Amino acid sequence: MFAISLGDDGAELRPLEPSKAEEFLAHMDRGREFVGEHIVLPDVVADIDSARSFLVSYAEKAAHDTGRIYGIWTAGGTLVGGVLFRTFDAAYGTAEAGCWLEPSAAGKGLITRACRVIIDWAIEERGIHRVEWHASAKNGPSIAVARRLGMTREGVLRENYPHRGVRADTEVWAVLAPEWRAAKAS
Repeated sequence: MFAISLGDDGAELRPLEPSKAEEFLAHMDRGREFVGEHIVLPDVVADIDSARSFLVSYAEKAAHDTGRIYGIWTAGGTLVGGVLFRTFDAAYGTAEAGCWLEPSAAGKGLITRACRVIIDWAIEERGIHRVEWHASAKNGPSIAVARRLGMTREGVLRENYPHRGVRADTEVWAVLAPEWRAAKAS
């Protein structure tokens, strides 16, 4: 397995594989309410079987080149969050990136650093032309990540996302390959 350094603090980005289901569930249990404020992930990962099933679904996406999932580990070896390509279509050159993080790791730039790694890989290695970011209109930290990644807000999908009994608006952000490269060069 590989690990990519996310900076001087010792954090690493690694594939989040089905063999890590117990660690993934423990992580989700630590951050369940915080993570679940805007996304469904902690509702889907409720026990060891659902944690394993979720990770297997991403292993299958990776095998079919339609998605990827990576964990973020601290220098101490604790899984604290992750980034993913919820969708990945190399033929059309599009992907949708996403993230989650437990509260102990919030505010340290881990998500932005990890997203830079995976977006750069998608654009430079895989030829992806457009990377999207979908965030609840009420999720300020996620919207801030999209801004830091140089994405452009393209619109709002009104009340499209039923989450815990309430319909939420979703902001759609995106960065195009030429924009990504121009930002890297400057």
